[in-house]
Amino acid sequence: MVDTLDPANLGAIFKAYDVRGLVPEQLDEELARATGRAYVEVVGARTVVVGHDMRPSSPGMAGAFADGATEAGADVVLIGLASTDQLYFASGHLGHPGVMFTASHNPAQYNGIKMCRAEAQPIGMDTGLAEIRDAVAAGSAAPAVRQGTIDHHDVLEAYAAHLLSLAPVTGRRLKVVVDAGNGMAGHTSPAVFGRLGAEQVEVVPMYFELDGTFPNHEANPIDAANLVDLQRRVVAEGADIGLAFDGDADRCFLVDERGEAVSPSTLTALIAARELAKEPGASVIHNLITSRAVPEIVTELGGTPVRTRVGHSYIKARMAETGAIFGGEHSGHFYFRDFWRADSGMLAALHALAALAETDRPLSELLAEYERYVVSGEINSTVTDAAAVTATIEQTYAGLPDVTTDTLDGLTVSHPDWCFNVRPSNTEPLLRLNAEGRDRATMAEVRDAVLTIIRSE
Repeated sequence: MVDTLDPANLGAIFKAYDVRGLVPEQLDEELARATGRAYVEVVGARTVVVGHDMRPSSPGMAGAFADGATEAGADVVLIGLASTDQLYFASGHLGHPGVMFTASHNPAQYNGIKMCRAEAQPIGMDTGLAEIRDAVAAGSAAPAVRQGTIDHHDVLEAYAAHLLSLAPVTGRRLKVVVDAGNGMAGHTSPAVFGRLGAEQVEVVPMYFELDGTFPNHEANPIDAANLVDLQRRVVAEGADIGLAFDGDADRCFLVDERGEAVSPSTLTALIAARELAKEPGASVIHNLITSRAVPEIVTELGGTPVRTRVGHSYIKARMAETGAIFGGEHSGHFYFRDFWRADSGMLAALHALAALAETDRPLSELLAEYERYVVSGEINSTVTDAAAVTATIEQTYAGLPDVTTDTLDGLTVSHPDWCFNVRPSNTEPLLRLNAEGRDRATMAEVRDAVLTIIRSE
């Protein structure tokens, strides 16, 4: 049997932003308990909020973490079943550091731990996660002066009320198909939409049963294959909009009334416009693979676009530095200053519903003004030397007329009619390509030319 506390295993499962691994080979209750002790020691937490998703291993590991935290002298507030953004809400609302047991969109055999400080401030490898890993490897410290206590506190209704205070939905009645993917949106959606009432929103539920084995499809809506069921159902029901959530419900993707998937960049632009209407001149964060339409629209509306690297720790840090009102990622993460700068798929969904309810137009028409370019979506290619391939691409394009390059995160190559970014994966031998153009033919030409270079290796 593998020792989950072995330094080699800890090095493999402690990632840039969280802990993620196979259960029980890499992640088990013994490791969860040790992480609870280490977390309290490193963060200095006196009280910790702990939530978990619907995976079979999650309740046991959340309980083991709580035991470890109390052994280290902290009190624990168990909120039980929760989406990740519900855990962030609890951290902000109660003012305590928080820990969430989830593997997000990963397959059933995985689990993980997401950690934050009070008010949902993220903990990543550069902001405490490395110290927690090292403390786990070092073993138990001296016994705490006092044993902590464990309390249970349900925050679901308070969470739902808070989201609706930030994005109230009024206007025409909407028919909404919601695909929870057997994940935590099946837990949060009834609470949130139930507050709106059937007179405002008719919900058509899909896969609301909490099932960490994901019997219908993977809870990963960035993969087009996992949107097919929702797209068909929206058309069959004659619905106004479709919502797809990932496993821990911190990401949301839209499907319009025609059954067409909506780019997360388009939703970013829509929400940015709504937030800027509340606070003219504010800053809006966008990562560098978001469509260039986002900074264009933010600028046109009098806001200040702020470009960042990919990754929630970078976005949250820049939001704190700039006071940005909102931030969006092309991966379907949306961050809100008024939600402790944390990401919430449900709050993004409510913004879409609110905008749609305010107009008589169908969603496709409402969003048309925010869709200026054709995007490829992320395309992954296996490579043996990502740096060498990236250098070849840069040599190919640098110096061409009207072309600029930068290396903020991977390589971005820009032209007035098109642009693309290639970035290496942090965990796999992959090079990720995102391309866009003013029309489909331009995008396809650029995409295929770059892929030829990447895959000729």
